[in-house]
Amino acid sequence: MRLVLMTLAAAASLAATKAPPAPPQPLPPEGVQTAQPAAPGGYPYQIFVPRGYAADATQKWPLVIFLHGSGERGTDIELVKKNGPPKIIAQHPGSPFFLVSPQLEDVPDNRWDAAKLDALLTNLRAKYRIDSSRIYLTGLSLGGYGTWDWALKRPDLFAAIVPVAANSENKAADPCVLKDMPIWAFHGDQDDVVDPLQGFAIVKAVDACKGSVRPRMTVYPQMTHGSWEPAYDDPAMWRWLLEQRRATPAPGEPIPTTTKTKKAK
Repeated sequence: MRLVLMTLAAAASLAATKAPPAPPQPLPPEGVQTAQPAAPGGYPYQIFVPRGYAADATQKWPLVIFLHGSGERGTDIELVKKNGPPKIIAQHPGSPFFLVSPQLEDVPDNRWDAAKLDALLTNLRAKYRIDSSRIYLTGLSLGGYGTWDWALKRPDLFAAIVPVAANSENKAADPCVLKDMPIWAFHGDQDDVVDPLQGFAIVKAVDACKGSVRPRMTVYPQMTHGSWEPAYDDPAMWRWLLEQRRATPAPGEPIPTTTKTKKAK
């Protein structure tokens, strides 16, 4: 009997001293970009949460992932707002989608790592109500290379991709894995950093696979490497991108764990 009482007393003591569960982490404010630390195995990033996200707990939202170029590598996360979608969305706070812009470490010859990007995306889908049929990928220059590489390795994830001023370095990949993916590539015909002919080559290789949708490519005349300026400024590109949906949603449908939202000031 004494042993039973001692056991019950120990159990009661443990229950009394057990720490309460941690409260859910608040969401970033809506309609602005905020910096977020790297999740395990991923990259730090800027995130834009669309306005109205907290108003309907059942609605799922599109996600655009943007991979920056070599000039934005480093530890200052504000650098990723210099070009492309993070720059554009600052002028359009009512944009109806998530925008996530990770930052690559400033290491010589560093390239975007598809495994780390996978980890980032897994973390995002666990935190937020992301529409698994509307995950989009785009990137410029070095980020355009990363766009081709990640899409070639994980064609099951994306509804569409928009590589800008880039080509594919993944020569071992089969371009036909992208034959049914909507693709709109952009390049300047006078690009003096990334050979436009190489950019044409990967698009032509995908097109030769005779898929259900033909890839598109816009070539800007008399344009050097900065073709991302007209590409991301084009409303037609954004309309086209957000119209694309996967017939089969991206695999893995996690349940978001974050419930509270901060209001933008």
